[in-house]
Amino acid sequence: MSTAEQPQEEKRLNFIEQEIEKDLQGRFKGRRLKTRFPPEPNGYLHIGHAKSICLNFGLAEKYGGSCNLRFDDTNPTKEEQEYVDAIQEDVRWLGYQWSELHYASEYFEQLYQWAIVLIKKGLAYVCDLTPDQIREYRGTLTTPGRNSPFRDRSVEENLDLFQRMRAGEFPDGARTLRAKIDMASPNLNLRDPVMYRIVHARHHRTGDDWCIYPMYDWAHGQSDSIEEITHSICTLEFEDHRPLYDWFCESLEIFHPRQIEFARLNLSYTVMSKRKLLQLVREGHVAGWDDPRMPTLRGLRRRGYTPESIRAFCERIGVAKFNSTIDVGVLENCIREHLNRVAQRAMVVMDPLKVVLTNYPADQEEQVAAVNNPEDSTAGTREVPLTKELYIERSDFMEDAPRKFFRLKPGGEVRLRYAYVIRCDEVIKDPHTGEVIELRCSYDPQSRSGSGEQRKVKGIIHWVSAKHAVEVPVRLYDRLFHVEDPEDVPEGGNFLDNLNPDSLHTVTALAEPMVAAVQPGTRLQFERTGYFVADEIDSRPTMPVFNRIVGLRDSWAKLQAKGKVD
Repeated sequence: MSTAEQPQEEKRLNFIEQEIEKDLQGRFKGRRLKTRFPPEPNGYLHIGHAKSICLNFGLAEKYGGSCNLRFDDTNPTKEEQEYVDAIQEDVRWLGYQWSELHYASEYFEQLYQWAIVLIKKGLAYVCDLTPDQIREYRGTLTTPGRNSPFRDRSVEENLDLFQRMRAGEFPDGARTLRAKIDMASPNLNLRDPVMYRIVHARHHRTGDDWCIYPMYDWAHGQSDSIEEITHSICTLEFEDHRPLYDWFCESLEIFHPRQIEFARLNLSYTVMSKRKLLQLVREGHVAGWDDPRMPTLRGLRRRGYTPESIRAFCERIGVAKFNSTIDVGVLENCIREHLNRVAQRAMVVMDPLKVVLTNYPADQEEQVAAVNNPEDSTAGTREVPLTKELYIERSDFMEDAPRKFFRLKPGGEVRLRYAYVIRCDEVIKDPHTGEVIELRCSYDPQSRSGSGEQRKVKGIIHWVSAKHAVEVPVRLYDRLFHVEDPEDVPEGGNFLDNLNPDSLHTVTALAEPMVAAVQPGTRLQFERTGYFVADEIDSRPTMPVFNRIVGLRDSWAKLQAKGKVD
């Protein structure tokens, strides 16, 4: 059947789904799909993990299967219960619930017994080489490795030494257990990989029960087998490890899952190395793992990103077989699109310029009906007070305005959002600095929005009443790095050299009254400015602190950037 003749649904299957559908009719016929998300609890999840979470849980949902959450807790020196708890919370926050919760440490005894099976088969041996010597003996991509001088120990000697390793007779690093495969293999992962190392360290779950710990390649596939995972979905760096994954399962003659690799998420203006993220936190370049500039799920959540927007992002970028970098603008568009549909609007002035309506009665005060969300017909309206003295954005006025500037200028007219058309009659400046400090304008009483007046002007600007304005702290977050690839540095350079010094500014904005009453976590669109969230940690009753989530697309800024103004 040609591609053009294939059913429309089949065309939309990604390459992993295509393989899964073959397997469910072939090697796994009669079984339900079973996937897993297996993070190591040595840090907080980031947006790259979100892609794997959405993929594994999403596949299980699509095919009526199940997805386990399994902690790869095989490195006791780096893992903590804090991370275990945080990971579970983040997975739930994204909107997923695992079928079974497991830990690799649950399988330590079974893994140990299987290691003995391999020793008895002559497929594993205890090696006394140091880590540096093991690397030296392994060879390179162009030269074969050399056999360890301990490779031909007898089964009996290997069993004795391995049992003594478990009993704690040897110091850290003194011995390892290695698989006996092929030191001449073109795949370096098959050159007698280490299965166990000696680490006298307390484990967050097993305490001091063990002093030998399995390596990832040994624990991972066997854990998948124990749980009868059908498809082990991994990122591309594990592609070269797949032959070892298969070798262990085949040598033990146990249930054999299928490993499929996909491209990991690389995002522009972002680093996702746990080591580098930890460095940012420890050296104080950010306020913590939940700093809104961090790509961690905690940081994104505090920034104001929604689970829906992150899931939509993962769906939009799809899965690929080759690594590439996704523009962070794709993620930003996903949160814009979601909040455009669900966020209530508010009028907030970030950089205020005073406006006096000279012909508006001094003692008059009226309420104008402001639309809560034009994308949601059920959202209703709210009342916003209008008085003689107002504040508008300083950027909404230009004294020497170019032709395509449709905001306020001397002699020019604009409409106050939801209210009246006003004309700028006089510009008041500071006599010492020459800075514009006040605009005196007249308003047209017959032009109120919704009054049936057909008068049209090209510009509409937002505002707040000077009498009723409430001050709110606003954190203007920007990208943490100022270059697309922060890790692309010259020799001797450091990724920290690419930090954006302007990634955070804090201002005190003036807002319409209702903004002061919003609850922590509330997301608003500040009209004509962007999307903001009341910080869940620092906000207080009647005093929210807002984080900028993302700005709106600014057509005027685009014209300026392209030099299309005159």
